[in-house]
Amino acid sequence: MQVPSPGGREAASMYGTAVAVFLVLLVAALQGSAPPESPFPYSIPLDPEGTLQLSWNVSYAQETVHFQLLVRGLEAGVLFGMSDRGQLENADLVVLWTDGGSAYFADAWTDQQGHVHLDPQQDYQLLQAQRTPEGLSLLFRRPFSTCDPRDYVIEDGTVHLVYGVLEQPFRSLEAIDTARLRTGLQRVQLLKPNVSVPALPTELHAMEIRAPDVLIPGQETTYWCYVAELPPGFPRHHIVMYEPIITAGNEALVHHMEVFQCAPQFESVPRFSGPCDSKMKPDRLNSCRHVLAAWALGAKAFYYPEEAGLAFGGAGSSRFLRLEVHYHNPLQIQGRHDSSGIRLHYTSRLRRFDAGIMELGLVYTPVMAIPPREDAFVLSGYCSDKCTQLALPPSGIHIFASQLHTHLTGRKVVTVLARGGREREVVNRDDHYSPHFQEIRMLKKVVSVYPGDVLITSCTYSTADREQATVGGFGILEEMCVNYVHYYPLTQLELCKSAVDAGYLQKYFHLVNRFNSEEVCTCPQASVPAQFAAVPWNSFSRATLRALYGFAPISMHCNKSSAVRFQGEWDLQPLPQITSKLEEPGPRCPAGRAQSPAGPTVVSIGGSQG
Repeated sequence: MQVPSPGGREAASMYGTAVAVFLVLLVAALQGSAPPESPFPYSIPLDPEGTLQLSWNVSYAQETVHFQLLVRGLEAGVLFGMSDRGQLENADLVVLWTDGGSAYFADAWTDQQGHVHLDPQQDYQLLQAQRTPEGLSLLFRRPFSTCDPRDYVIEDGTVHLVYGVLEQPFRSLEAIDTARLRTGLQRVQLLKPNVSVPALPTELHAMEIRAPDVLIPGQETTYWCYVAELPPGFPRHHIVMYEPIITAGNEALVHHMEVFQCAPQFESVPRFSGPCDSKMKPDRLNSCRHVLAAWALGAKAFYYPEEAGLAFGGAGSSRFLRLEVHYHNPLQIQGRHDSSGIRLHYTSRLRRFDAGIMELGLVYTPVMAIPPREDAFVLSGYCSDKCTQLALPPSGIHIFASQLHTHLTGRKVVTVLARGGREREVVNRDDHYSPHFQEIRMLKKVVSVYPGDVLITSCTYSTADREQATVGGFGILEEMCVNYVHYYPLTQLELCKSAVDAGYLQKYFHLVNRFNSEEVCTCPQASVPAQFAAVPWNSFSRATLRALYGFAPISMHCNKSSAVRFQGEWDLQPLPQITSKLEEPGPRCPAGRAQSPAGPTVVSIGGSQG
C-alpha cells in the first residue's frame, strides 16, 4: 500500500485519524481470541513516567508466559522484549507499529548494531487488543523457550526487559531506528515460583516501617536510610509475612527496599532520615545489617512456611531497625514526595520453628580478586562438609528462600548442594544476575541440607571496563559473593564461607615476581590490594591466579552468630572434592509447537489505495 504525502497539518490530522481507526479495527479483528479468564497477578511499570504498564502470568504446565501490556497515550506504536543485560542490541522483541495506513504486530530481533529485523519464526502470539479507559491493552503470549537461536530463553532468574516508544509511523519494520526512540530497561523475575500461600494465624498484628515524607532527590540513584524503633519492652514475636507499601504515583521510582535490625549490643541508635551516603549519617547505622525483610520491583508479599517464623523483639534483640529505600529516578523528576516502606505481619503465638538467615559464599577479604579486563571470571566460596557436620542438626535444615548478592561487576550467581562428592541440586541460580536488582526469592522447592553436605556458591564477574584488579571487600568498588539463605530450624551457624589461604596467595605473588621480566614488585610487606595492583596482568598471571583459586587450600569461616568460629581447625583446609557435577541448564524446545504465522499480524486501517 502506498500512502500519499500531504502537507504537514493535513498529515497530522490523517495520522491521528488513522491511529484511532487502527485501534477500533484492531479490537474488532481480534476480539474474543483471549482465554476466558486471564488473571495477571504480577505487575510493574516499565518506564519512569508510568506510560507502559506490564502485567503477566506464568503457566508452568504450558511453559508459557502471558503478557498484558498497557500503553497509555499511544503514539505510533511500541516495542517490548528481552535481552541479555538490558541492551537494545541483540534483543528479542515484539513490535506494534503503523506505517500510517496499516498496523502491524510482529516478532522481531535486533542485530549487534541495533537494527530491527522480522523474525521468520513468529513466537509471540497476539491474543487480544482492546481499548480501555486507561489506554491500549495488548494481550500476547510466548513460550519460555522457542529453540529459535535469536530468541531469549526465559529462565528462573532475573530478566532484563527492554522497551521503546514509537512516536511516528515507519514505512517498514526494518526502517525503525532504535537509536532515535525513547527507550529504557526494567529488571524483574518473570518466572515467579508457583507456591501456595500459607495460612496466616488468626492472631496477627501489623507494623509499618516507612520513611515519612521523603523528598525524592532529583538524581538517578538514591539510597535513603531511615531509623525506626520498636516500642519499649516489645516482646518476642514471629514475623510470618511482609509486604510492600508504595506511595501512589511513585510505583516507577521505588526500586527496592530492605529492613535491617541493628546489632543488639547498642542500647541506642540515633534517629536519622536521609541519604545513606550522607556525611550526617551516624556511624552506628553501619551495625544495622541483620536482614528482616527485602522487596524489589515486581515482587509480591513474602510468606514464611506455616511451621516457621522470623523472630524479632524480646531479650537479646535490638529495638532499632533501619529501612533502606532505593529510588531509581533516571528522568531526575523533581518535587516528588514519598512515604514508602514495608509492612511486617507478626504474631505473639510463636510457631514451632525459628527461621534463620545464613551467609554462604566468600569471606569479605581482598585475597579473593578478579583481574581487570575479564569478561567472565569465576570465584567460588564453600560451606564445607566439615562445617555442616559439626554445626547442623541430624534432621538437617530446610532452605525455602534465597537472596543473592554481589557488587557492581557481578553477572551470574549460583549455589549448588553436593553430597558424597556429587552435586545433587541447585539451591538458587541467576544466570542474568544484576547487582541493581536484589530481592529475597522464594524457592520453587525447599532444599534440605544435612550434616556432611557441601554448599558451593559461585559468582561470575565482568571487569571488562576496569584497569586494576578488583579485590574482595565491603566497598562498592570492591566485590562480594554471597547467598543469604532463609531456612529453618534456626541453628548457631550464621556464616559458612571461605577464602583462599593467605599463605598460598603469597606464593602466587612470589611466582609472578620470578617469571615476569618487568620491573615490578608484589612485595610481601605491602598490603594485598597493593600487591594485586602491582601484578602485570598478562596471560600467565591471569591463568595462574585462576588455577590457584581452583586447587589451593582454603580458610573456612564456620561462624556462630557471635562471629566466633566453631571449635576446630579451619585454616589450610582442602577444597571439597566434587567428582560429579550437574549439567548446565539448556533450552527445552516446546513439544507439538503450533504453526507460527509467516509474517506480521496485519490489520488494515483504511486510507488511499495504491
